[in-house]
Amino acid sequence: MATSEVSCPSCGARNRIPVTAGGTPRCGKCSSDLPWLADVTTADFDTVVATSALPVLVDLWAPWCAPCRMVAPALERLATERAGSLRVVKVDVDQEPSVSSRLGVQGIPTMVLFDTGVEVGRQVGALPADRIAQWVDASLSG
Repeated sequence: MATSEVSCPSCGARNRIPVTAGGTPRCGKCSSDLPWLADVTTADFDTVVATSALPVLVDLWAPWCAPCRMVAPALERLATERAGSLRVVKVDVDQEPSVSSRLGVQGIPTMVLFDTGVEVGRQVGALPADRIAQWVDASLSG
């Protein structure tokens, strides 16, 4: 089972979280909500999206894509700010082409927002951090 290692923003403790875990991750030391940012493979994608108790923001990206690299810190910040209420997963389109193909991705970066396993929003192209947060809020409220 794939895991991601996350530092607790409250106490700094390192926590391992299974990529396909449900619920809301909490720090094993101080019980604070943890930011949920993980790399997801084709094998885990359906489970992660379908079983998440939280909305899932999927970042479809590639390491050679400059706009993708510009969006990455904004998504990390969003995952930290929305710990306990949003799950951010990254899919490398070069390593996992079947996910991007199935989602009909034609350009990167593409962000797809899922809530209870259903796509509720899609954003193609890079946005600044505040605009990503606004897009997430608008997609989840409408």
